[in-house]
Amino acid sequence: MLRSKLLVILWVFPFRLFAQHPIHIEITSLPPEPRTYDLYMAGSFNNWNPADEKFMFQRKGNGQFYIDVNLPAGNYEYKITRGSWKEVETNTDGSDKSNRVLKVEKEESISVSIAGWKDQFAAVPVISTASKQVRVADTAMYMPQLKRKRKIEVYLPEGYGTSKERYPVLYMHDGQNLFDDKTSGAGEWGVDEFMDTMRMRKCIVVAIANDGIHRLHEYSPWDFRLKSDTENIIRGEGKAYTDFLVKTLKPYIDKKYRTRKDKANTWVAGSSMGGLISFYAVLQYPTVFGGAGIFSPSVWIAKQPLLSLIKIKGKKVNSRLFFFCSKEESPDMAPDMLLAFQQLARVSKSPMTTIIRDQGGHNEGTWRKELPLFYEFIVK
Repeated sequence: MLRSKLLVILWVFPFRLFAQHPIHIEITSLPPEPRTYDLYMAGSFNNWNPADEKFMFQRKGNGQFYIDVNLPAGNYEYKITRGSWKEVETNTDGSDKSNRVLKVEKEESISVSIAGWKDQFAAVPVISTASKQVRVADTAMYMPQLKRKRKIEVYLPEGYGTSKERYPVLYMHDGQNLFDDKTSGAGEWGVDEFMDTMRMRKCIVVAIANDGIHRLHEYSPWDFRLKSDTENIIRGEGKAYTDFLVKTLKPYIDKKYRTRKDKANTWVAGSSMGGLISFYAVLQYPTVFGGAGIFSPSVWIAKQPLLSLIKIKGKKVNSRLFFFCSKEESPDMAPDMLLAFQQLARVSKSPMTTIIRDQGGHNEGTWRKELPLFYEFIVK
């Protein structure tokens, strides 16, 4: 019997096998400049690598480009580049093009056209959208557990400078995507705008930027392989990253700012891989984190190790946990998340809620819409 205090949506998913499906993509139209470059697919299937040799287009005799890839069933987003994000495809006027959507259910043959390339147009200044309440805490905080440096930003509630009040703290991953369109890769969460305007209890938000190179490593506690690259192992460094949060970053934040240091006022949140490491942080440090926002967690990368860890440490967890995903993200996203939710609910007395939408992408725009529900749940 589930002992979660709140369960929003629960149903049974039929068992399915997710085989690889061949996808053929042909570029039928390109800008008229000489085609001496290489083209690549960069998307959610390869960590948005703009120059991934495994997703490089081939040339036909007539000068057209094509690519044949095999992907598991699911919904993916991607763009086409010439090898860097400075040379990514655009709309005809040079404006940013929305991510292409690829729904893989069976063998497909797709035709696409490229309207323009980013480097062909004069650079348009990107205006910062960060609230005045956002500031840099450290441009390059040293992470002794990983021997790297990382940018740390904080959101301080309005009135912080003129009061003596102490505040809860929310630690969030992928920090460059939280406050500012200028630094985000695909849109921001709008955390600062939400905090500026909402009428609930305010908190300090600590944003830990990823460095791109080590993101997958740091946000996974276990070694794993990507579905699109089963040959190479990604070494998990999630334990060391979580140790950094608890043993280095939290003491620094608690010393520098007026925080409420106790478990009930210390929260963690993230999406995708950031959702996975937020879940792990609560399991690994159940006396430190009193709440977590687990948005679209990448359970698939280490489902069995995660379930085993829940069995071992789940009984010690008594925190407010908010789970979210949409059925459009991938066929296994919702069932995997529910499986982990149910496993924890069997052994933990934690108040938990899980929300699954019929629609919604694996992106910041979707998570931004769910942020108010998460925050309302976490501050109760």
